[in-house]
Amino acid sequence: MQADDARYLKRKYKGGSLDVHPTEKALVVQYEVEATILGEMGDPMLGERKECQKIIRLKSLNSNTDIASLARKVVEECRLISPSRLPEVEQLLFYLQNRKKSAEKKEKKQIKPRDLTPFEGMELDEEANINSIDDYVELLYEDIPEKIRGATLILHLARNPDNLEELLQNETALGALARVLREDWKQSVDLATTIIYVFFCFSSFSQFHGLITHYKIGVLCMSIIEHELKRYDLWQDELLKKKKVLDFLKRDDDPDNQNLKKEYEKALKKYHGLLTKQEQLLRVALYLLLNLSEDTRTELKMRNKNIVHLLVKTLDRDSEELLVLVVSFLKKLSIFLENKNDMAEIDTVEKLAKLVPCEHEDLLNVTLRLLLNLSFDTGLRSKMVQADLLPKLTSLLGDEAQRQIAMCILYHISMDDRFKSMFAYTDCIPQVMKMLFDCGDERIDAELISFCINLAANKRNAHIMCEGNGLKMLMKRALKHKDPLMMKMIRNISQHDGPSKNLFIDYVGDLAAQIGLKEEEEFVIECLGTLSNLTIPDLDWELVLKEYNLVPYLKDHLKPAQQEDDEFVCQIVYVFYQMVFHQATRDVIIKETQAPAYLIDLMHDKNAEIRKVCDNTLDIIAEYDVEWGKKIQSEKFRWHNSQWLEMVENRQMDEAEPFMYGDDGEPYLQNGDILERSDLFYSADGIIPVDGAISPEFFTDFQNGDLLGPQGFPGRYI
Repeated sequence: MQADDARYLKRKYKGGSLDVHPTEKALVVQYEVEATILGEMGDPMLGERKECQKIIRLKSLNSNTDIASLARKVVEECRLISPSRLPEVEQLLFYLQNRKKSAEKKEKKQIKPRDLTPFEGMELDEEANINSIDDYVELLYEDIPEKIRGATLILHLARNPDNLEELLQNETALGALARVLREDWKQSVDLATTIIYVFFCFSSFSQFHGLITHYKIGVLCMSIIEHELKRYDLWQDELLKKKKVLDFLKRDDDPDNQNLKKEYEKALKKYHGLLTKQEQLLRVALYLLLNLSEDTRTELKMRNKNIVHLLVKTLDRDSEELLVLVVSFLKKLSIFLENKNDMAEIDTVEKLAKLVPCEHEDLLNVTLRLLLNLSFDTGLRSKMVQADLLPKLTSLLGDEAQRQIAMCILYHISMDDRFKSMFAYTDCIPQVMKMLFDCGDERIDAELISFCINLAANKRNAHIMCEGNGLKMLMKRALKHKDPLMMKMIRNISQHDGPSKNLFIDYVGDLAAQIGLKEEEEFVIECLGTLSNLTIPDLDWELVLKEYNLVPYLKDHLKPAQQEDDEFVCQIVYVFYQMVFHQATRDVIIKETQAPAYLIDLMHDKNAEIRKVCDNTLDIIAEYDVEWGKKIQSEKFRWHNSQWLEMVENRQMDEAEPFMYGDDGEPYLQNGDILERSDLFYSADGIIPVDGAISPEFFTDFQNGDLLGPQGFPGRYI
């Protein structure tokens, strides 16, 4: 057909199905276009049919909308919908109106959407067709406007996952897109955004990541992001300079000031326009990189190109959608030590602190999750406190959606003794105490009770916890549920001197009663530890020991066969240590029990803390009782002497090789090492038995120089 033969083009539209949009407040109209080329005489020469769809967005639709009026307006303005279908339109609109709340609720819970929403510049006046891909590629060789149009048409195809496999086979199209992006991205932000968006569609599927790597799109995106952030700084500086000039000239009544003000307002408007386009570009580029970072090797390459610094720098922006993406990316990176260290070197925490709290729920949630990852680092916890995050996080304890994460961060901060006291100057303690009591008979969350245990280790915090009926409520719950963690919190409170310790007098009987019962060992340990902390002068320990028959229980658990649990033994020994300070209980322990003997046995325990407490307790017993003092001194001396004997015997074993043997089979020493003969030291004149069991009196005489070894030298004794 010759071009001159074609005179007219006739289009015929045929309406099709009508349905609601799956995610948006919109109607989707399917229709068919039949294009026919007519000759001079009006007869058809060439025809083609094409299926299309039109989306009718209903931005004004809400719960108060008059459905009937809106339906009539839709039918009047859209020629593709026949007036006879008005009832159908009303029904669909009614469905959309009722679907609104559930859809919004679902969308609100979504913290990090895996797809990008359409942005300004993506609109087209025609429907993209996969069969016309070659025509779209041809546009990429034209000027910038045509390149943008061609890339946008390809983008519309790429947004449909069904087209990705076919686009993957078209190396010409993908190669042309990569070339245009590499050569022209500085000339047009719209062009760069659109092409990167095409590759982003591929990056949403792991099997296509090799394609993006092949065309080096990730590296190019890193360069583009770095360049755009520098441009942003230049815009900021330029705008600030104009603002300073305007503020300075405002002091004068110069008529030119009005012109300067208009110029500044014009520059500000232009800045906001540029900022919007730039943030669209940053979003799509960063999303692509986030998808590629699923491969840890790729993520390492990004780290080597300073991705952490670029992301932290982007935290200065105001766009909530962009910030959600940036913080999500940082959170993913923060699980690796190297990335966390990079964040620690710059002002990451300080910038994140500005986002807490915020009205955007998704942004707040992902920011708290990132802070939680960073709070495992001691230095970063210190920065959080310096950035005034403590009162901000405390205020979030009242937000049910963010409470759990905020409490975990506060728990990490409370691990540092230097920060524990700072909680007393917030309303944190009253809030967590209320949470404890609100649990009722339900199990307390591990994060909550662990946080309270840490807080109770500070004196001022403990006093606040005991205010009102605080201690009474804690004791009531702990004893009712036999909760070892709650009792551990109470034990921490009991260690502080002052008014709070005196409150425990009312609960000594309750605590002592738990020890004789067959309760879980962890719970009994905490009760013992709490009792051992109660160094109260007015407390009659003798009465407590007798009334609750504690001595036999404590004695039984100090026997060697019962000494497997170091924590349990240490608490019992510490109870004895506290008791020997008081005459009444000291006399009971020394005269009516064999507790000192068990303590002597534990004096050489493998646990250093048990040995230390035993030594201190035995020293006090030895000071007040002469008979036990001699036994204790004798045991200490026997132990030290046996240790020395063991050392010498081991040395003999090690030096047995140079011994020579005589005809009678008995060894004799070479080189006349007469000093190595053990019998000269262990049984000289029968003074010292071979087992090393010497008396304290002998040790005392030796110290006074009364006993001398051969040749007037003192024997080798310790």
